[in-house]
Order: sequence, then structure tokens, then C-alpha cells
Amino acid sequence: MVVLPEPADRLGLQLPVRLLSTFSCAPLAGVKGGMSQGSGAQPKPSVYHERQRLELCAIHALNNVLQQRLFSQEAADEICKRLAPDCRLNPHRSFLGTGNYDINVIMAALQGLGLTAVWWDRRRPLTQLALPHVLGLILNLPAPVSLGLLTLPLRRRHWVALRQVDGVYYNLDSKLRAPEALGDEDGLRSFLGAVLAPGLCQVLVVVTKEVEEKNSWLQLD
Repeated sequence: MVVLPEPADRLGLQLPVRLLSTFSCAPLAGVKGGMSQGSGAQPKPSVYHERQRLELCAIHALNNVLQQRLFSQEAADEICKRLAPDCRLNPHRSFLGTGNYDINVIMAALQGLGLTAVWWDRRRPLTQLALPHVLGLILNLPAPVSLGLLTLPLRRRHWVALRQVDGVYYNLDSKLRAPEALGDEDGLRSFLGAVLAPGLCQVLVVVTKEVEEKNSWLQLD
């Protein structure tokens, strides 16, 4: 399984200014980042999971797939400004200031950590996805719009993270109350097959630069 690189400051990479300042949402109560340190023969893994706030699903998906609180709304806004410095209405986020960040923000955030996101061609069989070389997955799929307890007859694009922790793959959708265990590699592939079937979901494979350059996230034999 791919391990997250050393913190960016140790690698000399440039991260967004004030990365953790004014963080816009708290992780789910009782769920912490990192592996469980409790005693016992089989300690239960601790899965980091951020819950949805405003339209910040891109930030939640980034932090969830990295299993760390690394990005904030402010950091994402600064990335947007760098991507379109001369635009009065930034095309990479909601003009209301509530989030709704696009793929360019996610790609720039990952690149600052020495990672990248590779688009998955849905025409490929999922058996070609070399999961031991993959850090995680970020999905973009349609989701219903809610107003309080009322679900509106509308659909908007939503970012969702999938990640393996201690041998188990989890759906870390920020709209879930808690991480959803998907099981082993077969369980993950079954889940991906189901969400890809309607043809409306896009899948980004999060890998290190080295894995991307060697194309080792694919197994073609």
C-alpha cells in the first residue's frame, strides 16, 4: 500500500499559506486521525472522517483521503486566487463563498504534497486497478440537494473520498454520519462498479508522482 510522503515542509514543497487556519469543520466526534494505539490483540483502527459543511466537500474529500486535517477553506480559496488571479468572479469556486471547488483546486492541492490524481477510464475493467500502489480514490458524482430536512428534486456534483485503513477500504463520504466499511479489494471494486454503472460518476486515482511516472497504478498483465 502506498504510504503518504513526508510532510511537505520537510520535502521543501510549497503549501498554501496558513494551511490549518480557520478550519471550517470539525471531524466526527469520537473519530481521530491515525491508527489506534490502544492495547489488545486486534485494536480497532481509527478512521479520520470529516462531516459535510456548506459546499466544502472538496476539502473534506482531500482531508479524508489523506487521513489528516491538512486543508482549510482559506487554503482552498488561496489556491483559487493563484489559479485565476485576474478574475473578478473566480471560476474555480462558488461566487457565494461557500465552497463548491472544482477539480483544478483538488489537483493543485495534491501537487503541493507531491501527489497527483489520475483520471480512471471507465472503459477499463476494475481488475486493472493496482490498489496496492494507490493511496486512495476521490469520486465526483451527482448527489441530491437538501434544505434542512427537505430533499429537493435537484442534483449537484459531490466529491467523495475512498481510502484503505488497516486492510479495510472505507467510503468516507462527508455526508455520511460515520465511515462506511467496504471490505477488502473485492469489496471496493464492487462499490466502484456500482457507482460507475449509471455513467455519471468520475473516479480520480490518488497516487505519488513516482507511481504516476511508472504507471504502476495499472496492472495490465
